[in-house]
Amino acid sequence: MEIFENKSLRNFNTFGIDVNAEKFHLIRNEKDIFELLEKEKKDDFTILGGGSNILLTKDIKNTVLKNEIKGIDILLENENEVLIKIGGGEIWHDLVLWAVSRNYGGIENLSLIPGTVGAAPIQNIGAYGVELKDVFTGVDFIHLEKKEKISFDKSQCKFGYRNSIFKKELKGKFFITHVYLQLTKSPHQLNLSYGAISSELEKQGIRLPTLKEVSNTVIRIRESKLPNPKTLGNSGSFFKNPEITKEEFERLKNSFPNIPSYPLPDNKIKIPAAWLLEQCGFKGVRYGNTGCYEKQPLVLVNYGKATGQEIYSFALRLQKAVDQKFGISIHPEVNIW
Repeated sequence: MEIFENKSLRNFNTFGIDVNAEKFHLIRNEKDIFELLEKEKKDDFTILGGGSNILLTKDIKNTVLKNEIKGIDILLENENEVLIKIGGGEIWHDLVLWAVSRNYGGIENLSLIPGTVGAAPIQNIGAYGVELKDVFTGVDFIHLEKKEKISFDKSQCKFGYRNSIFKKELKGKFFITHVYLQLTKSPHQLNLSYGAISSELEKQGIRLPTLKEVSNTVIRIRESKLPNPKTLGNSGSFFKNPEITKEEFERLKNSFPNIPSYPLPDNKIKIPAAWLLEQCGFKGVRYGNTGCYEKQPLVLVNYGKATGQEIYSFALRLQKAVDQKFGISIHPEVNIW
C-alpha cells in the first residue's frame, strides 16, 4: 500500500479540478484495507475510483482511498453463459473490450463509459437501453465501520435509475473490492433500439451485427457527442434525465408539442435533460472557465482553469433555468464533493 500526504487530485478526476487530499492511499488488495482500518482507527474515508463521476469543490480533509484492485477471473462457464469476477479497480471500458474480444455479450452497449468497475454498481451505470443491473449478479465490499467483508446479491443492492443502496443507506461506508457479472455466450440478446445504434449500423450496411460491431458503433456515437476528458475536462452527462408523471407530461405537451419522451413503468415518463437544456439556450454556452459542450448541453466542461465551485455554481444556474421554463427539477448524476 502506497501512502501520500497533501496529494493533488488533478490527475485523478476527469474534470481536472486541482484540489488536494490530506492523505491518499493506493489500495491494491483487501489486505491493504484491513491494515489501514486497523492503523487509522477511524471510518472517515473518501473512496476514489476513476474520478469520472465526481465534481471536487474543495480540498479533501479526510483520507482518500484509491481503488487499484485488479483482475478478471472466469468462475463458471457453460455453452450459453459465463460468470466473471472483476476487481473494483479495473477500468470499465477495458472490461468491455475484454468481454467483446471473447464474444461475451451483455455490456457492449456500455462501451466507453468512463470510470472503474467498482464504481459501476454505485451508479448502476447505463447507456443505450442497457444498465449494469441487467448483467449484475453480486458484489463484495468492505464495510468501513464494521470492518468486515460483506457480499450482496442484486436484490440487496436496491438498484434504481442511476441509483443503488451505495448512494443511499451505505453512502460513505463501503469499499467495493469485486463485482460479479453474468454474460452471454450464445445466443446474445442485442439491444439496438435505443438511440442511434440501429441507424448507424444501417449506414454501415450491417444487418446482423457482431458484439464488436455494436461496441464500435457505440464508441463512434459517444466520441461524436462527448469530449475527451484528456483534452477538455468533463464528467460526461452531468444531470440525470428527469422522470415525471404522465399527467405532468400531457400538460407540458400542450405548451411544448415537440417535447421528446420515453415511457416508463408506473405511469412515469422520462424526459431527456439535454433537450430541456438546449431549449433553455445552453448548448455551447460558456460562462467564464466553464460551460456546456457545443455538441451536447448535458456535458459541463472545464476550459482549463475552472474551480469545482465555479462549475457547481453554473450547474445551479442550469437547474434554475429548467425549473423556471418547464417546472421540472433536474438533479446531478455526478457526485458533488
